[in-house]
Order: sequence, then structure tokens, then C-alpha cells
Amino acid sequence: MFRTCIAALGVLLHLAACSPVTMMYGPQVQLPEIQSDAFVMADGTRLPMHKWVPDDGEPEAIVIALHGFNDYGRFFDDLGAYLRSRGIASFAYDQRGFGGTVDAGYWAGVDAYVTDAKSVFYLLKKRYPETPVFMLGESMGGAVLMTAAVGVNPLVPDGFVLAAPAVWGRSTMPFYQRAALWLAVHTVPWLHLTGRGLDITPSDNVEMLRKLGRDPLVIKETRVDAIWGIVNLMDRAQAAAPDFGARALILYGERDEVIAMGPTKKMLKSLPISRSGDRRIALYENGYHMLIRDLMAETIWQDIESWIAMPDKPLPSGADTNVRKLGVSLNP
Repeated sequence: MFRTCIAALGVLLHLAACSPVTMMYGPQVQLPEIQSDAFVMADGTRLPMHKWVPDDGEPEAIVIALHGFNDYGRFFDDLGAYLRSRGIASFAYDQRGFGGTVDAGYWAGVDAYVTDAKSVFYLLKKRYPETPVFMLGESMGGAVLMTAAVGVNPLVPDGFVLAAPAVWGRSTMPFYQRAALWLAVHTVPWLHLTGRGLDITPSDNVEMLRKLGRDPLVIKETRVDAIWGIVNLMDRAQAAAPDFGARALILYGERDEVIAMGPTKKMLKSLPISRSGDRRIALYENGYHMLIRDLMAETIWQDIESWIAMPDKPLPSGADTNVRKLGVSLNP
């Protein structure tokens, strides 16, 4: 019995020695550049690019779109086509560890995602020096942008659009969830988990969800250390909120079951007061987490287009008048 206990203890100590795998940003080997189908970063990493550019004339604005966790750049297909038809060019890219990148399935670390977002912004600003450049982030993408907008050398586009930003950090998680995640990432970081059985509805657009289920570039089974990584990012995004004073349109669905209303309220209440009148908070009563692909998506698209053109004006949908339900009063 004693020998069995010692052996079991040895196994536990061995497991506890496991650590999460992070594909860190590598050493600089070149200057960042735009290729025909990719943004290439300073460490040589290729981030597959997707673009929707008007056929004629210079675009009225540029939108750089960052996808959510386990998704990739084609999440912007429909909205990108809509904006293109209205003279706005859009660019999206597969973030490290997702889509068509070389290390798909592995987390790259918060600093790598932030550095990539800044690099893509500077590349496109150089290509379109006279054109307003906006950055849109869905869920994880929104968390990356919030983090990039504060601190040393902050990202300063002409405006941010944050669609259901991922801010469900540890400060809003029950103790047992934090403990379970810590134990899992330090024992079985390689373990793959799925969302089956969680009974979460990310969108009311069932056909779109089925299409994602058939898409081989959408990650279906997630490593535990990647979950650890996204939680680290959400911690950083929540912590960035008190310093996030940028021009922004923040969108949230009242039926969001992925990023709960509690963490979202905490983030919104932490934001500094906007004295310029160009921050808008919109709450969509029938909106789910994947707002720009929900059945009511065109309403969201129209609000985004309107805000890009006139950030100080009320939104066409009136969703910015619903914000009182969130217990905040941040709209002009």
C-alpha cells in the first residue's frame, strides 16, 4: 500500500511538471510586409489574408477585422461584402494558431497577438495614408484590440468596433472554474476539449453554424493550454478597460451565452468617461454572441457603417438607447 501511494505521488508530481505550450513570437528576420495573400510578420510568420476591396476608386475607409477564438479570417465574408458595396475596403487575417496558419491549434501568447495587430495596422496605414483606418474585433479579436490600445506604444486607429469583446477573465469566474483550469493546464495541457454538452447557443443563425461545423479550418477540439491562453487574454482585456479611452463602438447581444452580461457590465463600468461624444455602446435585444452573423446581422452592419461615417450620431437601429439595461450610462 505504501509503495502504491509513493508511485501514485510520483505520477502526480510528473504530471504537475507539465506546462502549457506557447508558440511565442520569434526573433526578427525581416520587416513586416503585405504579400498577395498574407501579412508576413517580422519573425517570418505568414498570416493568411482575406480582403474585400471596392473595384473602382479609393475606398472611403479601411476596416481591419480580427476574428474570434477557434475561428479565422473568413468570419468577415458577409460583412466585408456589404461594406465593399458601400465603398469601404476590409481586410481580415488568420491570427496565429488559427485558420491556415502553420501552428493552428496552438496558442501564441497575448503579446504575439497584440504585436501582430499593430503590425497589420501599420502596414495598411502605410498603403492607405490618407484613408481612415478602423479596427474591428469579434470576441477574442475584441480582447486583442482592447489590450493593444493601452500601455506602451498603444494602437491608435481612427476607431475601434468591438463586437462582444471577450472579457470573461478570472476575476469574474467562480473559484472552482479557476482551480480546474489551473489543474488541467499543469497536468494535461495537450488534452483536447470540445464544446459538446455545454448547451450554449452562440447564434440563432443555424445554417451559418452548420457551415462552420463543416469548415475544416474552424477548430472543433481545443487544447487545454489554448483555453488557458484565451483566459490570460481576457484577463488583460478586462484590466485594460479603465485605460481604454479610444473612439469606439461596442456591440453586445442581450442573448449572448458565451461572454455573459456580468463580465461585460464590469468592463463597461470600468471604461473612462468619453468626453468627445464619439463612443457608442449598443445592446441588441435579440442579439447572440456572433452578432455580425446572427439572423439580424444586417441591422448590425448598418450600425457599423453609420458609426464609421458619423461616430457622434445615434445608431440607425436605436440599439444605443438600450444601454440602460446594462446598468451603465456611457452614450452621449
